[in-house]
Amino acid sequence: MGMSLGSQGGGGRRRRGGKKAPMSEINITPFVDVMLVLLIIFMVSAPLLTSGVPIDLPDTQAKALNADTQPITVSVNDKGQVYLQETEIDIAEVVPKLEAIAKTGYEERVFVRGDKNADYGTVMKVMSRISAAGFKNIGLVTLQEQDS
Repeated sequence: MGMSLGSQGGGGRRRRGGKKAPMSEINITPFVDVMLVLLIIFMVSAPLLTSGVPIDLPDTQAKALNADTQPITVSVNDKGQVYLQETEIDIAEVVPKLEAIAKTGYEERVFVRGDKNADYGTVMKVMSRISAAGFKNIGLVTLQEQDS
């Protein structure tokens, strides 16, 4: 009918002297919080990284194109400056640089983005040089009109 004095209730382990052992579990709650914040930041900033040249594109009623590969973009801003992808170049350098970076030769898709306030002659000069060089898949980039 006696109880042993050395037994502990609940099966817990104790070190000598009654001190608690250090906890060896990892708390992942702060890690998850940081990952969720980073996810939100990247989701918000990713659409802003699509094009490095700020251009105000005109609106049209044309449908969007579906494409598997990224085209080469030539942009003309409202000041008449010409950009190949995100690098400013001279109009005379458009064709040689396009030929150098075209992976599929003259079958490469080339999109011309012209600011709606850009000089029409500059945009057409860029397009005519690209066409005269032999590129067949040239397109103008616009925004779809929003119904008001």
